[in-house]
Amino acid sequence: MYYLYFPYVLLLSCLMFFECAKKKHPRWWAAAVLLAPITTPYFIFKSRKSEGMVLFMIFLATFTGVAAFEFYTYAQTKEKNKYAHLPPITRQVIRLSDDLKQTTINLDKALVTLEQISKVESRLKELKETIDFIGTLRIIMDENQASIARFVKFTTDYNTYFVKKGLNWVCQIQLFYTNRNVVVHYKTLETYLENFEALLIYSYTNFYNITKAESKEHLKNYDEYYIRYRRAVDAHNRFNVQRIEFQNEFLHKYPDIKSYLPGERQTETFKSWE
Repeated sequence: MYYLYFPYVLLLSCLMFFECAKKKHPRWWAAAVLLAPITTPYFIFKSRKSEGMVLFMIFLATFTGVAAFEFYTYAQTKEKNKYAHLPPITRQVIRLSDDLKQTTINLDKALVTLEQISKVESRLKELKETIDFIGTLRIIMDENQASIARFVKFTTDYNTYFVKKGLNWVCQIQLFYTNRNVVVHYKTLETYLENFEALLIYSYTNFYNITKAESKEHLKNYDEYYIRYRRAVDAHNRFNVQRIEFQNEFLHKYPDIKSYLPGERQTETFKSWE
């Protein structure tokens, strides 16, 4: 705090002191500026009437910049230390839960986008864009899975502590993400993405042989990729329905942890690419 404010005010006061000495103004002007820098414009106009507006604009710009910087550093410090009064284990689980919440939000948004583009047109540009997006989505999913794993491991290691402290919401989140319906949901989602990506890559790299030349060999291979893809879609949708039912029942019992769970739009079924 006050990284720039005090040096800035001291500099203003020194400049006012030299101004008073040069033009034989009362020296207490410098003290007034030191104690209340907001009075600086008054003394500026009183000392230099002709140049007052220019000096006032310089003061206004610098004072605003210093105030903005101090507000920013204060907000950052406050955010950083908002859990400083809590025990280390509690602080850590809050950080892990915040990370879990954010990566879940990121995955939800990416899956919404995937739902919108999953029925791509058979053009090279659209195929390439979808392939690139799936690659990005899988990175987002890996980050989410890593945050789930960290949270589950930490809460498992310190489960006794959370029960003793009455931090039931922590145990409830752990219970959700270790449930078989949720675990299988994520596994089938990963399998779906792998098979969808494989189908698109094969279609992209063999686009002419499939769409123009209609090579029997390439069409046969395409059919195999497509069958694996459809099986992955069906499996994911089937297990996703079970996950939705479990999640709804779980939230009915523990509504306070909703923000830490996958969003509703993530549960929409995927379209089939043809």
